Amino acid sequence: MKFSIERAALLKAVAQAQSVVERRNTIPILANVLIEAEGSDVHFRATDLDIEVVDKAPCMVERAGSTTVSAVTLHEIVRKLPDGAMVTLSDDGAAGRLTVQAGRSNFNLATLPKEDFPVMASSEYASNFSAPAPVLRRLFDKSKFAISTEETRYYLTGVYMHVAEGDEGRALRCVATDGHRLARIDAALPEGAEEMPGVIVPRKTVGELRKLLDDDEMQIAVSVSETKIRFATPQITLTSKVIDGTFPDYSRVIPAGNTRRLEVDAAEFAKAVDRVATVSSERSRAVKLSLDEDRLILSVNAPDSGAAEEELAVAYADERLEIGFNAKYLLEIASQVDRENAVFMFNSSGDPTLMREGNDLSAVYVVMPMRV
Repeated sequence: MKFSIERAALLKAVAQAQSVVERRNTIPILANVLIEAEGSDVHFRATDLDIEVVDKAPCMVERAGSTTVSAVTLHEIVRKLPDGAMVTLSDDGAAGRLTVQAGRSNFNLATLPKEDFPVMASSEYASNFSAPAPVLRRLFDKSKFAISTEETRYYLTGVYMHVAEGDEGRALRCVATDGHRLARIDAALPEGAEEMPGVIVPRKTVGELRKLLDDDEMQIAVSVSETKIRFATPQITLTSKVIDGTFPDYSRVIPAGNTRRLEVDAAEFAKAVDRVATVSSERSRAVKLSLDEDRLILSVNAPDSGAAEEELAVAYADERLEIGFNAKYLLEIASQVDRENAVFMFNSSGDPTLMREGNDLSAVYVVMPMRV
């Protein structure tokens, strides 16, 4: 195998591949990337047995062939090469070495036989559709903060993507929750997605998928089956197993009868919460919201480190209310708001609180209160 490729194209392809590779693994071949050169393209394939990413880049192939080499080492080498360099990769199968040449630099890397590389079994996808990158980016970006980190409740360690009845007909919906907060984001249902089975997309997959979604013009081809999900652009294909579990009935958690309405400038609110939370003790980080007519007082009282208080002008016309929240949760939810105003709907100091962005009903957040 021998081919030449521009550094920028090589770096982009290898960066995506090496981020899938697990740093600590007991199977040496999983630390490698499979390089396959043929025609006028080279494919870089990496896997951790749960996720597989295949990255295609244009190159000049002198000799077709394939080999596997350490993903992290190759990425580090390419990253340190000068901009605009032409990189030549050649493989001597008998010696088990891959040579990387660029300008006056020359590297010799150990390879492992390509036959040992695990390729994910192809499967039949029940549903195939395409969605614009900005739509998928919004669905996952706004919901991923609520993914649980508790491995014991493994079915909450991902984003539940499914078809649901939204406020404006059927919608493609992403939901994530960790029991303390919940995010529910809707988007218009793409053509062909009507029969899509509901799947839980793992946290790592959500992180890797994000790298495919930066180009606003891009259409992403999505394929879903009961056990796998695949996202593809012309250059990159990301295939992942989905979490084998049942996502709980989240609709029971979303309060419908909250009547006390607070409207506040989201950016100002987030900054104020951040300021008063500075003095709170790390473990509880509780912030108290005291609501009165058209004013909100944020306060923190931490006996060991001090106290803080800040007043904000808000729109609130109901009776007085005092309610406490974890500052981190409030900040994360407030930072999801793209519009100017966040609307909080309260019931009482012990009930879950609902938040949405202005009058937009396609994004709904729920946060549980704390005792303060």
